[in-house]
Amino acid sequence: MIHPKLDQLLDNVDSRYALVIVGAKRARQINNYYHQLGEGTFEVPPPLVESRSSNHLTMSLEEISEGKIKYAYQRA
Repeated sequence: MIHPKLDQLLDNVDSRYALVIVGAKRARQINNYYHQLGEGTFEVPPPLVESRSSNHLTMSLEEISEGKIKYAYQRA
């Protein structure tokens, strides 16, 4: 079961496709953040919400549902 609910997530993105792309990209950034903790170099921001989960994808979806993540389409 997805937490937060899909309806809440789609309020902050244009489509399910955008949700998948933004969520996966942010989850990779969170993963990189935790891997860089030991090195002391922080190139990506830390998680923007307090999460009860340790799953990076869940953290990114919670950030999206709370409106902490913004994105824009780039034209090629």
